[in-house]
Amino acid sequence: MSNDWKDRLGMVYSTNPDFKYDTGKEPEPETLQPGKQKLKISLDKKNRKGKSVTLIAGFIGSEADLEELARMLKTRCGTGGSAKDGEVLIQGDVREKVRQILISLGYRVSPG
Repeated sequence: MSNDWKDRLGMVYSTNPDFKYDTGKEPEPETLQPGKQKLKISLDKKNRKGKSVTLIAGFIGSEADLEELARMLKTRCGTGGSAKDGEVLIQGDVREKVRQILISLGYRVSPG
């Protein structure tokens, strides 16, 4: 069990042994196997001061697995990037390289 004391600040102590504090967080979805995921790869320039990024959308799974996928893609492409909200951003136009990497990992890929 994780130490979630910060989520319970302001909580009054309960003597009920069956009491479970609801933090209001939704449970993370279970990560699907790569063969069951269909990822979309696209080039995005909106709100980036003219710089282009490769956007990988459609990932279904936990944030930790998304971060791991992003880290691996950034390493193999030799660029920076980020991961959040089920999307991975890789700096630059590396769509074809990302497509080949994801296919080799077993993901189903479609152009966005």
